[in-house]
Amino acid sequence: MEAAGYYQQFERNLQIILSGLEAGLDVRTTALNVSLPLEVYVLSEVLNQGGAQFRLSSDVTPLEQVREFYAQFRADEAGHEALMQRILDDKKAMMRTPEGRVLTKEMLIRRLEYFNEAARQINVMRNQFTLGSPPQSRSGIGLELQKG
Repeated sequence: MEAAGYYQQFERNLQIILSGLEAGLDVRTTALNVSLPLEVYVLSEVLNQGGAQFRLSSDVTPLEQVREFYAQFRADEAGHEALMQRILDDKKAMMRTPEGRVLTKEMLIRRLEYFNEAARQINVMRNQFTLGSPPQSRSGIGLELQKG
């Protein structure tokens, strides 16, 4: 999927992630537990670089981080969507990161891709939960490796 597709699905992806977390999906044993708050933070920094005013709390759960970001995003949804479109259209804007300077557009595209993938993961987890599948930590996967 190209950037335009990720952009069009962004709010839907946020809703999927938020609803899954609010439904009680346990992401503590997944990469989402660490990556989701980091990606929300980076996305807010990218948008702030373009003129937004996101202010996020630190040291909160992934659910709280996504909820806080989503509330701020929805407060000026049209403005934030226009800002994202402007960033995607700008082929020269740069932002400074700890690693150096990177294209703001690329930073935004990577975040949009991440939220698309995270929403897909949440959907898979929801389906597994609905079907009554045990969590991977209790399913016996990997036990053979530990016995040897």
